Amino acid sequence: MDVKTKKKRILSGIQPSGKLHLGNYFGMMKRMIDYQNNHDLFCFIANYHAMTSNPNQEILSKNTFEAVCDFLALGIDPEKSTFWVQSDVPQVTELSWILSSFTSVSLMDRATSYKDKISQGLSPNMGLYSYPVLMSSDILLFDSDIVPVGKDQKQHLEITREIAKKVNNKYGQVFIVPKPEIDVKNQLVPGIDGRKMSKSYNNIIPIFDESKKLRKSVMKIVTDLTEINSPKDKNTTLFKMYCLFLNDKEKIRLTKRYDSKGLKYGDVKLELYEKIMDYFKPYRDKRNYYLSNYNEVEEILQYGAKKAKIIAIEVLDRIRSATGISYKT
Repeated sequence: MDVKTKKKRILSGIQPSGKLHLGNYFGMMKRMIDYQNNHDLFCFIANYHAMTSNPNQEILSKNTFEAVCDFLALGIDPEKSTFWVQSDVPQVTELSWILSSFTSVSLMDRATSYKDKISQGLSPNMGLYSYPVLMSSDILLFDSDIVPVGKDQKQHLEITREIAKKVNNKYGQVFIVPKPEIDVKNQLVPGIDGRKMSKSYNNIIPIFDESKKLRKSVMKIVTDLTEINSPKDKNTTLFKMYCLFLNDKEKIRLTKRYDSKGLKYGDVKLELYEKIMDYFKPYRDKRNYYLSNYNEVEEILQYGAKKAKIIAIEVLDRIRSATGISYKT
């Protein structure tokens, strides 16, 4: 008799920090949605994490709901995956406190993300400083096997692994020690200025913007001053961004155009704009549906939270028992 191999559990989350852009989609969301067909996908909207930037009540609430609608529109399936909003599974905050007792100050001081965020103008706060501990709780609470990360989150996963090993060394096999998965191909989607696409840099192309705004964003992509009859540099933002929407044969054709005379960057930008509009049109229609059906979205989230809590309570019981917090015999 064939024994089915247990699916690897993959976990990832995204902060509800505003408009969804190409970097979010190709850097993380598309991968997550694809994973649900062959893996045990756990995916959540990280609204606790979003509080580190101190958004007001209306903004955080609006961004959280819209992020949920984005995922549902783009194809997350509540039956194939476990999909929830972070704050709907409050066990994560209890575990975060427990993990903080196993996290040295020196380990937090080595985290570069805190310094990076402060340099970008965010006000220092303990939520921002202890962000990696809450992220560790997100991961360890659900017995995650694999966590897809980009370069900017790789250190946080290493912190998670270090904390999990410290707990396991003291109490036995309490946590699964997760492994990172880094998608070298798409982890750094360039923004219109060539840097990583990020709202912090104000260089994004929002995929659900209305037509005129989206076209304006695409036309702002920075290009060089190469003469029209000279070969064009393919290690550039416009080329890389266009390739996100092309198959292998189409990439070869674009490469030949870049190597030939007469290519106009303006023409390529307009083609890219049309590609983006065509690619996301069916998702745009679905998103509008979910935005107009709050009660249905809420039912989906409660269903996902219920599934997530089954695992969360089991893992939390393990650590409570191991540490002696659960004093009942």
